[in-house]
Amino acid sequence: MTKRTAAKYKIDRRMGENIWGRAKSPVNRREYGPGQHGQRRKNKLSDFGTQLRAKQKLKGYYGDLTEKQFRRIYAEAERVKGDTGENLVGLLERRLDAVIYRAKFVPTIFAARQFVNHGHVEVNGKRVNIASYRVKEGDVISIRERSRQLAIVLESVGLAERDVPDYLEVDHNKMTATFVRTPALGDVPYAVQMEPNLVVEFYAKN
Repeated sequence: MTKRTAAKYKIDRRMGENIWGRAKSPVNRREYGPGQHGQRRKNKLSDFGTQLRAKQKLKGYYGDLTEKQFRRIYAEAERVKGDTGENLVGLLERRLDAVIYRAKFVPTIFAARQFVNHGHVEVNGKRVNIASYRVKEGDVISIRERSRQLAIVLESVGLAERDVPDYLEVDHNKMTATFVRTPALGDVPYAVQMEPNLVVEFYAKN
């Protein structure tokens, strides 16, 4: 399990954006960065800085992935035919923890990773406890019978702050989700603008 090196709200404040659209995000009250010098960090970013920020934002959004993990996903996106930025988003959205989060079975992407690691999830009837497991189109993801009454699941299903995207078919009564198709960038319900094209530029130059 990858260690989370920064609290989710610190990521928000570092970016100066409420990247998950959470009502409790401190950015709703303070749009400057953390630390005693946070309010001074308003200098115009260079091209490198803008590209780095886009990468850090996308990487942070999916549970603050390590650079090694993110770079490996990017390398795969680059090898696949088509637009690399679109491919990158598609691969990230196919992660099992991302699907669990999108299906609203848990409230945050960090909770999704832990939920999968603790063995609460099945894919096509078989238990999977690897958060980075990549689902395929047509896969049925379900919450294990004994885990369906967990408070975190029941509370998350009732949250009104986000909707289930249309590339998933979710039945909250049966606690199942079918991965219908790999989404394009425009299909993904990001709370803020993500710029995978800048991530591509960053890795192309560095």
